Amino acid sequence: MKISDLQVKDVIAMETGERLGYISDLDIDTNRGRLKGLVVTLKGKAMGLFGKEEELVIPWDQIVNIGADVILVKKSGYSGSAAVKKLDSPE
Repeated sequence: MKISDLQVKDVIAMETGERLGYISDLDIDTNRGRLKGLVVTLKGKAMGLFGKEEELVIPWDQIVNIGADVILVKKSGYSGSAAVKKLDSPE
């Protein structure tokens, strides 16, 4: 599967059905050669602080299913947990 195939799929929170946004990039561990997670540009956040769009990193273990049209993720990590974090935020 190519990243372009992922970028056209909606990212949906499984528990609530909320559409989070679209894949904008991949988080890759270059030392181990593994995919760590997906970078999602949040829906409705056209331009954040200093003109940057707000993004989240969704760890690979929070991805439930990659379907034909959508990517289902666990919402439990999205609200305040370290499971899904804002890009460029301190760890």
